[in-house]
Amino acid sequence: MKEFDYVIIGGGCAGLSLAYELEIHDKLKNKTLAIIEPREEYKRDKTWSFWKVFSHNFDDCVKKNWINFTINTPNETKHVDCQSTPYQTIDSGRFYEKILSKLKLNKNIQFFKNIDEVDKSDSIVFNSVPNFDNNQGRLWQHFYGVEIETDKDFFDDEIFNLMDFACDQRNRVHFFYTLPFTKRNALVETTWISELNNENLEDYEDQIDNYLGNDLNIRNCKINFKEKGAIPLFREKINNSKEIFIGSAGGMTRLSTGYTFLNIQEQSKYIRENIENIRKVKAYKIHKKYDFLDKILLRVLKNNSSEMGNIFLKVFNAEPKTAIKFLSNKSDLSEDLKVILKMPKWKFVKEII
Repeated sequence: MKEFDYVIIGGGCAGLSLAYELEIHDKLKNKTLAIIEPREEYKRDKTWSFWKVFSHNFDDCVKKNWINFTINTPNETKHVDCQSTPYQTIDSGRFYEKILSKLKLNKNIQFFKNIDEVDKSDSIVFNSVPNFDNNQGRLWQHFYGVEIETDKDFFDDEIFNLMDFACDQRNRVHFFYTLPFTKRNALVETTWISELNNENLEDYEDQIDNYLGNDLNIRNCKINFKEKGAIPLFREKINNSKEIFIGSAGGMTRLSTGYTFLNIQEQSKYIRENIENIRKVKAYKIHKKYDFLDKILLRVLKNNSSEMGNIFLKVFNAEPKTAIKFLSNKSDLSEDLKVILKMPKWKFVKEII
């Protein structure tokens, strides 16, 4: 078995982002890297979206930018301007192609299907493969989406719908999410925040069909792409101190939103900046205040699921830039307070007590 200076377990978003960050900053000129990834081929399989609150390496992989969005409940629609922090969608196919074309130029980087093919005993190991225990009662954000193409102009591609709560909630939190890439092409997702493996919520295709036909009034369309996933909205304790956990496995998911992509980029940058001393520096983490506030929000959500549409509307009653910075881990204390003071205070106080 071959030995390597670095081993990355998992060649998905987190693993490839870290490898790319190290490569473009010449950290692999005299070091070897093994990437363990079982997939047979890389192709588009995911969509990553976020507000651009700082620069990243993948602007050329962005499929679309928006500077306006809506949130709606059965009783209200809120229009929000995000011009200073545009919302971006990354096409995973472009992301994979960009990174892999760069990595293959370095002979010090090799891919393997199985960890047993390498000797990692003396390597610095970065593990991006989560091992989340699906205990009963834990909350997940699970979703199913389709990218559709209509036969005539239908969408306003200058504005996207972040959350449409005007749908069947089934005593959980449920919303639809629509990203119009062109006037004829859009990603439409049904999204739940609930426990996982609840068969009563997993009729995803019927949900999409009903929403397209009855809510969007789209009768005929072509489906070009499908995606399905589940994001844990909880932290798992890490027991392996010999490995450095990255991505979702390393706590890079924001619990209240499921957003992970930009946190992965910041973690990758931090590791690259400290790679020569990485075993001794503190692990990169999302600020503890966000975990504290998110856990309260998720408890409120669990006990008041029917009101979550109104609660998310209230978040954006603060100045949009402030709300976006809060949801993107970039807010200061005064901005935190501006968002918190918009919340239904008694519900949140009860969950703290």
